Amino acid sequence: MARTTRPADGTRGRRRAAVLGAALAGCTLVAASAVPAAAHPGGPGHGTDYVALGDSYTSGPGIPAQVDADCARSDRNYPSLVAAERKASTFTDVSCSGATTAEMWQAQGTNGPQLDAVRRDTDLVTLQIGGNDVGFGPIIGTCARLAAQDLTGNPCERSYEATGYDRLTLAIAQTAPKVARVLRAVHTRAPHARVVVVGYPDLLPDDGTGCFPQVPFAQGDFAYLRDTEKRLNLMLRLVAAVNRAAYVDTYGPTVGHDMCTSPADRWIEPLQPAAPAAPAHPNARGEQAMAQAVLNRLDRHRGRD
Repeated sequence: MARTTRPADGTRGRRRAAVLGAALAGCTLVAASAVPAAAHPGGPGHGTDYVALGDSYTSGPGIPAQVDADCARSDRNYPSLVAAERKASTFTDVSCSGATTAEMWQAQGTNGPQLDAVRRDTDLVTLQIGGNDVGFGPIIGTCARLAAQDLTGNPCERSYEATGYDRLTLAIAQTAPKVARVLRAVHTRAPHARVVVVGYPDLLPDDGTGCFPQVPFAQGDFAYLRDTEKRLNLMLRLVAAVNRAAYVDTYGPTVGHDMCTSPADRWIEPLQPAAPAAPAHPNARGEQAMAQAVLNRLDRHRGRD
């Protein structure tokens, strides 16, 4: 099958960096001017009131035991593990499968606006959001559908760049101010809370190799999707930094445990899960790894961001 002529890798990379950088620069200026300084208490424990906000990577769909069917929320997701380890005095988990930044302010089925759980006496807030704003689900479906066109090429990347720019990089850039707005709202509602933004774990091999048909993407799209996730995490890291929030890297600790690894080593389930979890989501071991990353971050910089 004939391939569409594309710019050189360096040109594509510069375009993506320019799009993402411009949006983050604007987000930085808004955030820096809009959020006053405030002190942060230490990590959870010792009377801490902890609130967890987020999407399905937080809620833990499919992982036993499911305690909220509408939001596919597990009592073994990483917020529950963090709360138990630190013996938080109160723990409110309003994470919900399918949530976007919009669900911070609006109900999602029986789950009320997530920000309603954040109160003036809240001490710790974790937030993992943005994947659904960018379109995790549709991206997986699109790339799986297009793979048959060119199994050894990169049909999904070509599709997302058909307009002359990378639409996924643009979507990440457009999500940055939405995440910043959530963080500003959290600080307003809980001015003394420590706020922690949690990044997304490693979904695909970090070396860019593929594993078709276990994960039904074309060979060249594995590296493209890996880089797209890394740009999403970079955006979250930068938005957290300019909005007085800590950032937790869950990508690094989960490298080597992605969807393509064997069931014995896998912390992220493929599109046909072998362990209790949603497709392309962390299993119980993945949630444990993310919990440990959060705990390590809280310990390492207790009282400081």
